[in-house]
Amino acid sequence: MNVSEAIETRRAVKAYDPEHRMSQVEIERLMGLAMLAPTAFNIQNWRFVLVSDPALRQQIREAAWNQAQVTDASLLLILTADLKAWEKTPQRYWRLAVQPMQDFMVPAIEQYYRGREQVQRDEAMRSCGIAAQTLMLAAKEMGYDTCPMDGFDFDAVGKLINLPEDHAIAMFVVVGKAVQAPSPRSGPLAMNEIVVHNHF
Repeated sequence: MNVSEAIETRRAVKAYDPEHRMSQVEIERLMGLAMLAPTAFNIQNWRFVLVSDPALRQQIREAAWNQAQVTDASLLLILTADLKAWEKTPQRYWRLAVQPMQDFMVPAIEQYYRGREQVQRDEAMRSCGIAAQTLMLAAKEMGYDTCPMDGFDFDAVGKLINLPEDHAIAMFVVVGKAVQAPSPRSGPLAMNEIVVHNHF
């Protein structure tokens, strides 16, 4: 499957085969591809919580308005971000770069993020959004369906997964084998309503 086909056929699927299990090789392949998603300054601030414990998934389902895909999909991924990744040994993000690049980029990270909490959070949400789309397209290419989700109690889920204070939850992505086809697209807008040339 090429990228265009994955984009065109990816849909938010709600009904999954609860008996299907992804292999460890498949999971590692999917996560490896997700980790190639870009982040500003290469800070790799996403943290993917793979929830495999059935009891915990049931508790999370209860915090997600009892949506079946939380427990029935093969994988439940909670996309979180470390809001302070930028200050946690930032030289490791550029350790393979040539020295002049390291000398420029590492101080630039500090200058950009220090004291700018809203920027830190905005960057986290952007990073997780890009990673989520990367995950969904990679999963589609692997023969799986997905659903991005924000229909849950963020605070309750944070407590259930022991979310660190300097982290934020962006969304869920569930991955699995669909048991029913998604409904037809429900009303894409015309391109001339979406694409703005030069200015509004």
